[in-house]
Amino acid sequence: MLRVGIDVGGTFTDLFAWEERAQGGPAIREAKVLTTPADPSVGVMDALRAAAIDLAEVETIMHGTTIGTNALIEHRYPEPAMITTEGFRDVIEIGRQRRRLLYDPYQVKPQPLIARSHRFCVPGRLAADGAEVEPIDRDATLRVVERIAELGCRSVAIAFINGYRDGRHERAVAEIVREALPDVQLALSCETRPKMRELGRFTTTAVRAALLPVVGGYLERLQQQLADAGSRARLFMVKSNGGMMSVASARERPEELIASGPAGGVAAGSYLSGLIGRPHLVVTDVGGTSFEASLLEDGTGLVADEYEIEWERPVTTPMLDIRSIGAGGGSIAWIDDGGSLRVGPQSAGADPGPACYGNGGERPTVTDANLVLGRIDPQLGGKFTLDLAAAERAIATVAEPLGLSVLDCAEGITRIVSEHMAAAIRMVSTDRGRDPRDHAILACGGAGGLHAYEIARSVGCAEVVVPRFSGVACAFGATTMDIRHDLETTFYAVADEVDLDALNGAYDQLEREVGELLAADGVEEGARRLERSAQMRYVGQSYEVSTPVPGGRLDAGAVRDVAAAFNAVHEREYGVADPRFSVAFVTLRVTGIGAASPPDGETLSAAMGAARAARAEAVAARRPVYFDGAHHDAEVWDGAQLTPGQRIAGPAIVEQRDGVVVLPPGAVGRADAFENVIVTTAEEQA
Repeated sequence: MLRVGIDVGGTFTDLFAWEERAQGGPAIREAKVLTTPADPSVGVMDALRAAAIDLAEVETIMHGTTIGTNALIEHRYPEPAMITTEGFRDVIEIGRQRRRLLYDPYQVKPQPLIARSHRFCVPGRLAADGAEVEPIDRDATLRVVERIAELGCRSVAIAFINGYRDGRHERAVAEIVREALPDVQLALSCETRPKMRELGRFTTTAVRAALLPVVGGYLERLQQQLADAGSRARLFMVKSNGGMMSVASARERPEELIASGPAGGVAAGSYLSGLIGRPHLVVTDVGGTSFEASLLEDGTGLVADEYEIEWERPVTTPMLDIRSIGAGGGSIAWIDDGGSLRVGPQSAGADPGPACYGNGGERPTVTDANLVLGRIDPQLGGKFTLDLAAAERAIATVAEPLGLSVLDCAEGITRIVSEHMAAAIRMVSTDRGRDPRDHAILACGGAGGLHAYEIARSVGCAEVVVPRFSGVACAFGATTMDIRHDLETTFYAVADEVDLDALNGAYDQLEREVGELLAADGVEEGARRLERSAQMRYVGQSYEVSTPVPGGRLDAGAVRDVAAAFNAVHEREYGVADPRFSVAFVTLRVTGIGAASPPDGETLSAAMGAARAARAEAVAARRPVYFDGAHHDAEVWDGAQLTPGQRIAGPAIVEQRDGVVVLPPGAVGRADAFENVIVTTAEEQA
């Protein structure tokens, strides 16, 4: 039976599937098709057909998607309503009153997630300790519900100022709404993310309310199309935290899909990290629209506890620390008012796409530049024909005003976008006190290998790994993921004074709830693994760091060990720690994991070895490729024909099934047992 990973990006929909057959040996399948923005589920079905997959043979489908992110950024969702505590109607609009651009007097804040006309207050108040100050006014709530009905809202966010401490007021209002509007979907902050600091909790609840109808409608369409095509496979969704969850869970908690697509690339990095013996990696993903960068330490992705969709729009759910910028194959080159060449963040996307796609695009893009430079074959291995003349015309529109040749302008475009990508790596590394020079770059995405060498030189990384499946890396990573759920609760207590019974009781409750989520996703009790952590800080600080907490019953000695672990983590993150200061628990977290069954190294190696045996011996062709202002006679290798240990000296091009690896003069690459191409810089060789 097949395990299928599918990733829907802004430009392409990627598929990777693997199967370990009883007869004939293991097999792998891949496909890359254009995304269908009007309805991404159509692109999913196109990818399955392109890979010639019989859905009756599919056991599991793991699906990463950007549908939630795109809906929020483009404000394409049915406007929800919001009910909150009297006096707190404008929390999600006021934000933290920080300025994104300190000296720009004309900056405009992003549009609020829920319009003010759809936000309502009701009398009723709980104190910070959960004691009732004023009961919920039922009549006032019913009047609000009548107004929501008039607006025709399909979902409602309910977030009260102290709902994290006790959710009874939120649940009481939810019951009133359900009685009057049984078809309306509800998002309660006490269930979404019961954590202190109201902005993050309110916006996260608003995000859930906004995405409930969007994600639910998409999944319903996709499941119907799969069923109509004869599929009985279990469908799982890739989560932002690097795990996956069932469709039923995704419909209830769509905010956990915000970084769903890029998370697959991090999972691919985690898998390959152990396979190739490189525990510290910078995972990069160059797609058609965006560039993502994240760090792996000891094979594990770093996790952030807050993610900003836009400035002052935080989502407080654990997710992989992935930095994304508008830089990809479809990024458009343009000239600013000062006469300088710029690239991105605007993109040609899937429609019309780069000029060379022949779909009506006329503006110059990064893909057009790489084609003009000879780094991409116009025939793309026979899969698709690119229009070189159209690419040259598009580049000329910016080259001529700048007084540059088309070739020099194209090389300038690739260098500029590579520097943008390098800057994103610096953000994700130095922002967290890490040195990128201690890592190798794992170049994922269809265009990852095109720019990886230049990026590595810029940030000081000595080695680049371009995986065999770089063009479909996020889809590949999805097939390696575990089922994973994170639950949190606010628990503020100074470690030296903590009530051990209350602390253990809070963890026990979280573990019960996580167990229920794993059971709902079909994970047997014996296959579950639970991990504890806590958000902790020095008393008086206004920020926390995530600290590991041991399982079992915690005693005073265990709490002292946790405090010591906090000091170690704080020093690693910020370069300073002082054990003389008192430490406090702020938030408790339990992560529940249901282990998946990813392909092992022997399976992948055997699948590729069998495919190599059926192919001709590797023979390099040649073509002129433009580097550093001049054409070079570069070797061109078929990545699928490379044998383990094959040495490739730049200037050279390695054409993989769904990607290209560029080795400029001075670079040296070699193929490993899994057909990954490992490139070292001239400095490293010396």
